[in-house]
Amino acid sequence: MKEKKMIIFPIFYDVDPSDVRKQTGTFAQAFAKHNECFKDCIEKVQKWSFALREVANIKGWHTQNRPESKIIQNIVRELLHKLIYASTENNEDLVGITSQAEKLKICLALGSNDVRIIGIWGMGGIGKTTIARVVFHMVSNEFEAYYFFANVREVSERAGLVVLQQQLILQILKESMIIQDVDDGVLLIKNRLHHRRILLVLDDVNQLEQLNKLVRKHIWFGLGSKIILTTRDKHLLQTFGVDEIYEVDQLNDDEALHLMSLKAFKKDHPPKEYLKLSKDFVYYAGGLPLVVEILGSFLFGRIIDEWNSTLHRLKEFPEPKILQVLKITFDGLHEVEKEIFLHIACFFKRKDKNVVEILDYLGLYPKIGLWVLIDKSLIKVCEDYFWMHDLLYEMGMDIVSQECPKEPGKRS
Repeated sequence: MKEKKMIIFPIFYDVDPSDVRKQTGTFAQAFAKHNECFKDCIEKVQKWSFALREVANIKGWHTQNRPESKIIQNIVRELLHKLIYASTENNEDLVGITSQAEKLKICLALGSNDVRIIGIWGMGGIGKTTIARVVFHMVSNEFEAYYFFANVREVSERAGLVVLQQQLILQILKESMIIQDVDDGVLLIKNRLHHRRILLVLDDVNQLEQLNKLVRKHIWFGLGSKIILTTRDKHLLQTFGVDEIYEVDQLNDDEALHLMSLKAFKKDHPPKEYLKLSKDFVYYAGGLPLVVEILGSFLFGRIIDEWNSTLHRLKEFPEPKILQVLKITFDGLHEVEKEIFLHIACFFKRKDKNVVEILDYLGLYPKIGLWVLIDKSLIKVCEDYFWMHDLLYEMGMDIVSQECPKEPGKRS
C-alpha cells in the first residue's frame, strides 16, 4: 500500500503493538502454525511477517486501557485533517510557485534520515508562505505528524511564547498540556518529540527567541524530521544556523501577467483591449505575487476607464493594503535603521555607494545599518549603487508624507 502512495493508519485493538512488531505471544503461536501449514510456500509467510513488523512501526492507535469513544473521536479528527489538506491542495492559483516549491522540496532531502531545518527568505508579499504551504501539502503524508504554524510573529506578540509551545504540542501530539513557563515548554518539546518524525512549518518568524524555544536543536526531533521557517530576516536564519536558506524569486513578467489575468478576468490571458493596461499594472507590481493578487482582485469586473483611473491614482496614493504588508518589516527596525531607509528612499535610490559617507556624517552608523536593511530584504547592493524595489520606495515616500500631509515643508 505504501508503494502505491496510500496512507496507512493501524489500529491495535486489544493487541500490544510490541507483540506485533516483535511477533511474540499469540503472534508467535500463529506464525508457528503458518510455518507448518505453508512449509511449501514459506515466502508467503515471510511476507506476512515483514508486513506486520512494518505496520507496527507506523504511528497508529492503541486501544488498551482507553475509552473506545475517545479513540474513535481521535481517528475521525485525524482522518478529517488529512482529507482537508488533500482537498485544498489544488485550489490555489499557483502561478510561478510550483517550480519554486519543487526546488524547496529538494532542499528538504526527504529520502534521508537527517533532521533538516530550511529557511525561506524574501521581502514581504513575495510568496514565502504560499511556497511553504504548497510544499507542506505535497509532503505531509510522509510524516508521522505535521503542523503548519501560521503567523508566528503575530501570535508571539499577542499571546507569548508559552502559547506557541502549547499550540505546537497540541497539534503534533494531539494532547492538551499545561505548560508552567517557557523553560517547562522547552523540556516538553524536546522530550516528547525527539522520537517522532515530524514536518513543521513556522511561518513568519522574526525573533531568535521564538526559534530557540520551539526548534532550538536538531536532536529535539526524530530522524527524518523536516523544519521549514519563513522570514523576512536573512540574518536571523544565519544566526540560528539553518541547514540551508532558500531565497524566493520574484515572478517574471509572463508569470505576473498570467496571475493578473486569473484574478482580474478569471482567464489565463487578458482580453486584447486590456492587455496594455494589464502589463502596466504588472510593471507596477514589480514581480510581487501578493501585489498582483490585490490589484487584480480589485480590478475584477471594472471597465477600462476605472482601470486607467486606478493606475493614475496609484502613482499618487499607493494602495493601503500593499503598504501595510510592506511596512511590517520597516516597523521592526531600529530608529536609526528607519532613518537610513528613508534617506535612501527619498534621496539615494540608485545613487553611488558613496552615500555611505553622507549617512556616516549624519551619525546614522551606516556600516551596520545598511547590512541590516539588506538582510531584511529592504535594499540590495547592485554593482556600485543601492537598489530598492519601487513599492518599497513608494512606501518610504508615503511614510514621510504622512508626517505632515497638508504642509510638506514640515516633513522630515
